[in-house]
Amino acid sequence: MTQTATADPRLGARRPALSPSRASDFKQCPLLYRFRAVDRLPELPTKAQLRGTLVHSVLERLFALPQPDRLPHRAKSLLEPVWTELSAQNPDWAGLFGDEEPADVAEWLGGAEKLLDSYFALEDPRRFDPEACELHVEIELTSGVRLRGYVDRLDVAPTGELRVVDYKTGAAPREIGEAKAMFQMKFYAVVLWRLRGIVPRQLKLMYLTDGQSLAYTPDEPELRRFERTLEAIWEAILRAGKTGDFRPNKSRLCDWCAHQSRCPSFGGTPPDYPGWPEPDPGEETPLDRAD
Repeated sequence: MTQTATADPRLGARRPALSPSRASDFKQCPLLYRFRAVDRLPELPTKAQLRGTLVHSVLERLFALPQPDRLPHRAKSLLEPVWTELSAQNPDWAGLFGDEEPADVAEWLGGAEKLLDSYFALEDPRRFDPEACELHVEIELTSGVRLRGYVDRLDVAPTGELRVVDYKTGAAPREIGEAKAMFQMKFYAVVLWRLRGIVPRQLKLMYLTDGQSLAYTPDEPELRRFERTLEAIWEAILRAGKTGDFRPNKSRLCDWCAHQSRCPSFGGTPPDYPGWPEPDPGEETPLDRAD
């Protein structure tokens, strides 16, 4: 059910763009943005991140089933085959489990089952059909900034109202996680507003770890202000990109950073600046979208 909101063959190679994850990285720490988007340093995912990616993929497959079949046991039956498929596509993911006993892997999959239980406690997927899951959206603003991202799910009411849904499975501190998540949702709201001319009626975050949801209704003036914020972030990124001056910003989120050994704030030394990447420093990964 993956769909693409733009498909212009005249674009050729993908142009540099801003994604919600990379914009959030730069806001959090310009050096983190550089490590991920410019240096493209590898990061070993955690098992929790992989579990989130797995659950996102299972929910996407669930909505591909006929409405009456969207039941908890069907969702859980998808876990093992989807994990087999994902680990075949990403062999390093399976390597995280090393020589662990089958019982340990089963326990990890059991954690994914609990996330699915939380999902079904929040809504009944048999009652509606989303317009799209894992929707690729992309647009260039009049300022020249290109925005790109993936929406977990887009629901469209018979009246035409839009609901943007995002599943959250991570364990970052709630106040920090909510701020980052709402930044991401407003990003999607701006893109959909500019693509369709409709301000989304609702931005909905579904927290599958604790079985709670958070809904927010944006308005057009707010999205205009947020659009200007995104343009300012991109301008700051381009300025830093010309010189390589991506400075660290120490915060509580450093505890989750995979690059402390390279960070001056922790006594490390970044690699030599490789120059601004082409053609596309804005790409998101499945792990970004599962965070």
